[in-house]
Amino acid sequence: MRRAEKVIITTAVTGSVNVPSQSPHLPITPNEIVTAAIEAVEAGSAIVHLHARHPDGRPAFEPEIFAEIVPRIMAETDAVINITTGGSSQMTMDERLAAAVTFEPELASMNMGSMNFVYSGIADKVTDWRHDWEKPYVQNTYAHPFINTFDRIERTLRDLGERGTRFEYECYDIGHLYSLAYFVDKGLAEPPLMIQGVFGILGGIGADHANLEHMVRIADKLFGADYSFSAFAAGRDQLQFATHSAWLGGHVRVGLEDSLWISKGTLAESNAQQVTKIRAVVEDLGKEIATPDDARAILALRGRKTGSNA
Repeated sequence: MRRAEKVIITTAVTGSVNVPSQSPHLPITPNEIVTAAIEAVEAGSAIVHLHARHPDGRPAFEPEIFAEIVPRIMAETDAVINITTGGSSQMTMDERLAAAVTFEPELASMNMGSMNFVYSGIADKVTDWRHDWEKPYVQNTYAHPFINTFDRIERTLRDLGERGTRFEYECYDIGHLYSLAYFVDKGLAEPPLMIQGVFGILGGIGADHANLEHMVRIADKLFGADYSFSAFAAGRDQLQFATHSAWLGGHVRVGLEDSLWISKGTLAESNAQQVTKIRAVVEDLGKEIATPDDARAILALRGRKTGSNA
């Protein structure tokens, strides 16, 4: 791993897993998402990872909805824009790629394997649903896997790579690292790599700190110094895993996509609140926070295209 002299904070602003009934603070509208992203950047985030939502909170893929979000964040910040290609497991691949193909961001997420991606447990905890779509949406994940076959991964690498987009490789298990190594050997995934370890999703690797250290050891074996590492855990383990990642020499990711909480039993009121908290932890470790331009240098991003939306 390239040990981080400056720690990149990524903020995952809204995501497609958590539903509006879980928190009144989850950004839904374009105005809310834009405000949340700008506040996160002002708090110290170098990268904003973007999903979009319909007015009732359903995950959205339509470029016209992203068009109400991406240019406005770019106009107000110098942040690196990272557009999802994961979207939702209920979207087609064309839908998942639509926004990233349209806006050609510097960075896009890349899910590195098909898996059971289960968050049906939300239905056991919510008693007052705001929208009719929410309960069947989360329950559906118990019966339907999240499909990320090699042909889909290759298509994404080629379609976005030729546009100058680089990738945040989201690895939910150790096998996903070996899948990434296959695409590196094939010349489709080009170092320096940004590997995002994801822990605590039912169906993926558990939120055990031994798993985090194991993932880093295997990544070191496969990629040497040709990668930067970041990690997050879903839900209550978010801050602990971000802290551990920084302590190991990696980067961090927070945001309401990954956890709705700021502390035990207390909902986060904003993405910026989570950024402020992890920034203080990272600085207490004696590490410096990366600016957006620092992140571009660390990850070998192209920078914003002249006249581009991203």
